[in-house]
Amino acid sequence: MHTHRQAPFFFLSVYSCFIFASCVSAEEERRVRANDREYNEKFQYASNCIMTSKYNIITFLPVNLFEQFQEVANTYFLFLLILQLIPQISSLSWFTTIVPLALVLTITAVKDATDDYVMDANLTYRIYFQADLLLLSSSEPHGLCYIETAELDGETNMKVRQSVSVTSELGDQNNLSSFNGEVVCEPPNNKLDRFCGTLYWRDKKYTLTNQNMLLRGCVLRNTEACYGLVIFAGPDTKLMQNSGRTKFKRTSIDRLMNTLVLWIFGFLVCMGVILAIGNAVWEREVGSLFQSYLPWDPPVDNFLFNAFLSFWSYVIILNTVVPISLYVSVEVIRLGHSYFINWDQHMFCSQCNTAAEARTTTLNEELGQVEYIFSDKTGTLTQNIMSFNKCSINGQTFGKCTLKHRHVYSRTYLDFCFYDDTLLESVKVGDLHTQEFFRLLSLCHTVMSEEKSEGELVYKAQSPDEGALVTAARNFGFVFRSRTPGTISTTEMGRPATYTLLAILDFNNIRKRMSVIVRNAEGRIRLYCKGADTVLLERLHPCNQELTNITSDHLNEYAADGLRTLALAYRDLTEDEWEAWSESHRCADKATDCREDRLAAAYEQIEQDMMLLGATAIEDKLQEGVPETIAVLSLANIKIWVLTGDKQGEMHPLLQQLSGAAHALEADMETEFLSTACACKAVICCRVTPLQKAQVVELIKKHKKAVTLAIGDGANDVSMIKSAHIGVGISGQEGIQAVLASDYSFSQFRFLQRLLLVHGRWSYLRMCRFLCYFFYKNFAFTMVHFWFGFFCGFSAQTVYDQYFITLYNIVYTSLPVLAMGIFDQDVPDHRSLEYPKLYEPGQLNLLFNKKEFFICIAQGIYTSVVLFFVPYAVLSDASQSNGVPLADYQTFAVTTATALVIVVSVQIALDTGFWTVINHVCVWGSLGSYFTIMFALHSQSLFRIFPNQFHFVGSAQSTLLQPVVWLTIALATAICIVPVLAFRFLKLDLKPQLSDTKRKPVGRSVGGAWRGTGSVSEGRLGARGGSRRSGYAFAHQEGFGELITSGKNMRLSSMALASFASRHSSGWIDTLRRKKHTSAQHLGGVQSSTQLCLWVSSSTLKLLLCSGRLTRYTY
Repeated sequence: MHTHRQAPFFFLSVYSCFIFASCVSAEEERRVRANDREYNEKFQYASNCIMTSKYNIITFLPVNLFEQFQEVANTYFLFLLILQLIPQISSLSWFTTIVPLALVLTITAVKDATDDYVMDANLTYRIYFQADLLLLSSSEPHGLCYIETAELDGETNMKVRQSVSVTSELGDQNNLSSFNGEVVCEPPNNKLDRFCGTLYWRDKKYTLTNQNMLLRGCVLRNTEACYGLVIFAGPDTKLMQNSGRTKFKRTSIDRLMNTLVLWIFGFLVCMGVILAIGNAVWEREVGSLFQSYLPWDPPVDNFLFNAFLSFWSYVIILNTVVPISLYVSVEVIRLGHSYFINWDQHMFCSQCNTAAEARTTTLNEELGQVEYIFSDKTGTLTQNIMSFNKCSINGQTFGKCTLKHRHVYSRTYLDFCFYDDTLLESVKVGDLHTQEFFRLLSLCHTVMSEEKSEGELVYKAQSPDEGALVTAARNFGFVFRSRTPGTISTTEMGRPATYTLLAILDFNNIRKRMSVIVRNAEGRIRLYCKGADTVLLERLHPCNQELTNITSDHLNEYAADGLRTLALAYRDLTEDEWEAWSESHRCADKATDCREDRLAAAYEQIEQDMMLLGATAIEDKLQEGVPETIAVLSLANIKIWVLTGDKQGEMHPLLQQLSGAAHALEADMETEFLSTACACKAVICCRVTPLQKAQVVELIKKHKKAVTLAIGDGANDVSMIKSAHIGVGISGQEGIQAVLASDYSFSQFRFLQRLLLVHGRWSYLRMCRFLCYFFYKNFAFTMVHFWFGFFCGFSAQTVYDQYFITLYNIVYTSLPVLAMGIFDQDVPDHRSLEYPKLYEPGQLNLLFNKKEFFICIAQGIYTSVVLFFVPYAVLSDASQSNGVPLADYQTFAVTTATALVIVVSVQIALDTGFWTVINHVCVWGSLGSYFTIMFALHSQSLFRIFPNQFHFVGSAQSTLLQPVVWLTIALATAICIVPVLAFRFLKLDLKPQLSDTKRKPVGRSVGGAWRGTGSVSEGRLGARGGSRRSGYAFAHQEGFGELITSGKNMRLSSMALASFASRHSSGWIDTLRRKKHTSAQHLGGVQSSTQLCLWVSSSTLKLLLCSGRLTRYTY
């Protein structure tokens, strides 16, 4: 496979490996031979075909219809349509069902097609490398290739890959076409950072590692062309192996609606049975008297069979208790809510020009019911921007500052500030320890430098930590300038210096440290090492004990301030020691089996008896508004758990550090773990893998039955995002894979409070009000047929004109309830943020549940009773002014229908809490459309054209001209509405909800009680503690030291995981404490309080118990 930088497309050529079909059995190893199609085809490996879209032009219609008719409601209405085609059963025309059904199917199909097209376009556009390749050669020297792996690991930095040396010169196509090497490697798996294989060529074998691979999803950078051998294709690629199956997410309201619809089906059947029994009795006792002039239609020959047909007729007539327009209305409302999220200027980040995006339209109301938030840390809560903050050198700490007096050393053009100029003075006076400290920082790293203009150096670091440390050394006079495969060039206090680079002992998450071995101009060989204090301090020479104790105290202080720490040490080597170790390292490096273990043993051998230099402390600040957001969400009774890959020590800025005991976290102890965790005020899971993040989410979903939300910014958060009920992606520094897997996305964590407390709460409120009203109006409409059955001989005669039945749900009453469902609100947005307690009804599911459903149904049935029996009672003895009786079917039908439309219009006016122009147009326009359409349908003009279709000719005009009809309508409306008004006034007066009391301003500025007493400062808050930690060592990535020393030149930059430091304000903390915490318990006359915090690692559970009132509250 060949790819070119200017043209990001791919083609397989004669020298590429072709692989087809699908794997028929589980592989133990993979064998691929270049330019040997026949050999490769016998293994039947997977082809490179991946379908990211669900439909195509040919399959869309049948597949989409098949999916839609898997919905019980759609199948039910299709069944009704078939019944309506049977003349002996249906008393309604077929179009009363097919028009709404066709409308629903069409709208849903358009939505599905749009969603599928957008998702496929996103996935197709993002993927550049389209298979997993073994890099053979490239246009760069020594077979180097620069790539970006944001789609794989979330890292936006540039990484480097290198071909095996023997294939690096195969850039010519003739050479590639003659290449016949065979690769034997591991079978397909999801390990992105590992690859184990061997290349056999020309009777020799060469070890293959992940540094030789170009994975599907990578983007080619700064490289003109590269050539590769396809190892894994299609579903076998590591990207697809990590994709997992996206779970179809449904809201709790969706699940409740499905249950309620089944109940309504049962209720419909019961009504049909009752009316069918009534038909059988009536036909036997009364109907037989009419047989002489009104005989049964064939094939009916007895009353039982007639009752059977009557049952199905009533099933058709009463089907509107389960309106098909319900589902399409729900989708329209959700779509409107999604647009409101997309258009919200308060969630737009001007710095990165990124707006919030609702990537799904099915979960909006679920945003108003969240109880648990699972958050990543680095890049989600923090800025992922590091700054050198403090350091300890030879037992002396630097970087102290007070608010009264600050000594500032600043080089603004380098965007560097350090508060404590005594460190600069120590460097200037030539303190040996201080100079050796910064010399180590300028040498022990894998940073690459680029000189953009004369004197302007730009560092491209593997991680923000490394960049911050090298920048700090640069600003204190030890400038890293450039490197070659064998040298490092620096400037030390204005004097150029060149060191011979003998070896790089690379970093990984097991070693938690890195070292370099260099030779200076005088020939002295020295090993410089930096890493986590937990692993570095135990490798020091015994003479360092006193200095170790002092430095450990400093490390604990730094960790208490929420800083990322690192210990520094060195060791002098003799020439003999170097030569002996170099030989053992060379043997380990060329080993074909257990290579990594052998290298680790060699590194361990040399990194002993080191001398301690000191420690560094780096700060990663929280994003703007994070403390306030956490405070507000906490007041809304939302629990926030932080799931991070970092070590426990890095999390001190989030919580008060407390002493405690360790408990093993076993796989069979999930119930105990859950009960303990839920009893704590805060839970942080440290050093967890992406899979473990998802498992924690699943644990809460399984046992707590609560709505969960996961938020993250990196590829390692995708599993968690997919597992939660709602997934939110942060479009930050770590690529877009989290965004692509999410349901909602924005650029700052602080926007989460508006997403939940405003949009989520409003969406839940609107959907609940919509459903309550919808079921009410349809039961009020449909149950009139049920009462009419007892007065028409159970003949399945309809009360209303068939056109009214068709238009009631799709014209007369659809727009008002849609307008309420889209625009309604009980309090303004700033009130929702000011009073987070307004969010709790959604968590408790108070606004629409089974109880509320039965209340709506009861109101609908009551309304139907009034709408039938009031006109029946009044019109039965009423007459026109000319003495003609009004007691006829058509007059009764028009009166009842008119009263129904007016009553439900008044009811929607009462239910609407926030009126817009659109609400007015929809409510009063729908009412006006009813009269306009009714007069048109009852006109003589249509009757003359279609005499067999329009039977109510002149009914509207003659009926609505009678004063008694309008009095009847007014009476029915009053009887329906007055009890509702009385109940609501009493409830508002005797038992008002929180939203009722907060609708009007109370003289307080926007921001509310929690904001009124203070603002968030830029300081950090933490507590002293004794645990050791190193943010750098636990967040850093495995380095590129092997490539640097391989004799090749390279360019790279990198971003790695970081930690965060917190900010606080005593003002809002005090307010939070007053609102959130209850008074302390009195036990035996002694006042006390208990604060529980939980730390969880992948192997250890630490329960931290603190007694006594907290003096500071940290995040």
